[in-house]
Amino acid sequence: MTGPIAQEIESLLRHAFSPTRLEVINDSARHHGHAGDDGSGESHFTVEIEAPAFAGMNRLARQRAVNAALGDIPGNRVHALAIRASAPGE
Repeated sequence: MTGPIAQEIESLLRHAFSPTRLEVINDSARHHGHAGDDGSGESHFTVEIEAPAFAGMNRLARQRAVNAALGDIPGNRVHALAIRASAPGE
């Protein structure tokens, strides 16, 4: 079962980028008891996203675009977010 924050991340990214592939991976269990673990079970995520919108963008620009699409989630509601963004065919 996917938690509410994971569902919100997926919804926001689908709306912003119409990705050809999107996976939101909850890594929180691997960080249980570490800094940033708030006990919610939704504190650490990896996002793997492939979208045509990323064509011609460098890695930093892609990460900034993903973070912008997620609003207050990264750094506020989620402690850590790893982003792997690519364009189709990469």
